[in-house]
Amino acid sequence: MNQDMHFDLVVLAILLAFIAYSLLTRAVERSLLTLPIIFMCLGYVLSEPLRTAAPPEVLHEGKRLLAEITLVLVLFSDASHVRFSQMKQSWRLPARMLVIGLPLSVALGTLVTWLISPEGGIAMALLTAAVLTPTDAALGQSVVTSANVPEKLSETINVESGLNDGLVLPFVLLGAILASAGMAGADTGGLALNAVLQIVLGPLAGIVTGWVVARLMDVAQARRLIAASAEGVVFLAAAFAAYVLASAIGGNGFIAAFVAGMIFGNSYKHNIRFVREFMEGAGLLLTMSSFLVFGALLLPDGLAHASTKTVVIAVMFLTVVRVGAIWLSLAGSGLKPREKLFLGWFGPRGLASILFTLLIIDTYDFANEAELLACVSITVALSILVHGLSSTPLARWIGEADDS
Repeated sequence: MNQDMHFDLVVLAILLAFIAYSLLTRAVERSLLTLPIIFMCLGYVLSEPLRTAAPPEVLHEGKRLLAEITLVLVLFSDASHVRFSQMKQSWRLPARMLVIGLPLSVALGTLVTWLISPEGGIAMALLTAAVLTPTDAALGQSVVTSANVPEKLSETINVESGLNDGLVLPFVLLGAILASAGMAGADTGGLALNAVLQIVLGPLAGIVTGWVVARLMDVAQARRLIAASAEGVVFLAAAFAAYVLASAIGGNGFIAAFVAGMIFGNSYKHNIRFVREFMEGAGLLLTMSSFLVFGALLLPDGLAHASTKTVVIAVMFLTVVRVGAIWLSLAGSGLKPREKLFLGWFGPRGLASILFTLLIIDTYDFANEAELLACVSITVALSILVHGLSSTPLARWIGEADDS
């Protein structure tokens, strides 16, 4: 069998898996299995055939492109559904978790990583903590949508997961730059200034893009100039326009996409359902592809470099770091201990951590890349399994506890 035919067969197997999952989505929702579990395992099974069928440079460029496209759309989409008006009424819990819990998670994670692996240095510890801080509600979707979970808890999880991947970006960028500079022995002054410019100019590009596109689309809607089928194109173009504009002026494109989504969602005066519809369709395909790529290309490499240290770091991030930071951030909130534990536990690591790692490793050169990959791979794999399998029973538990 020649290489082209081998590659075609692997791609066909992947496409058939996409079709099979789509046909059985309702059945999967009723089981303990989740999309991330299924496609991570499928990717791992197809890892060797995929590496054999495709040239390394094709796989490398493909996973980077997939990472950039998916992350831009996820950031824009998640932020576009956060309403300032709604947050005025129920902002306290997610605000505590984001304003206090997120920096605390990064700080505590940095300390834990440095204590366990001091040879990596404080910069690598910061980068590891920042990459492993953002959460992914898709891994515990049954919690967010479950009728058993009190609305204040499910809404808090939803808002936090929608915002924290964008808010943690400056920490990821700073950690990557400092780790890269430390390896090269270069003066970090210029790099620090570059980081500040990216963090400042990125949001500016996002604000301009989000507001202008929202205003133009409002005019088009009011005058009945836009067809419903074209609304998704505007969403796509706006997300990538923010990214490109930020990159052109020296800002961070991912921060720009996140801010643009928030400004667009709160400035657009008509129904924004087309963003959700796109992400439930084409966005679902990107999500399936991302977890498959994780299982096929990242997880095997991560496991190959795994050590006792990386496993301990992964377990600590899923337990002590996350739960401890959230518990402290919710002190004085009036929540019961079990509710604090519930919110702390459901901080699964997934898509954002995977995509940040792909992009950081490809963009920057720093020592201990293998250890970072191992930490992220093991943490995400464990999170996919334990959070996915525990979401339904724990949603039922918190609901029963709330009724009693």
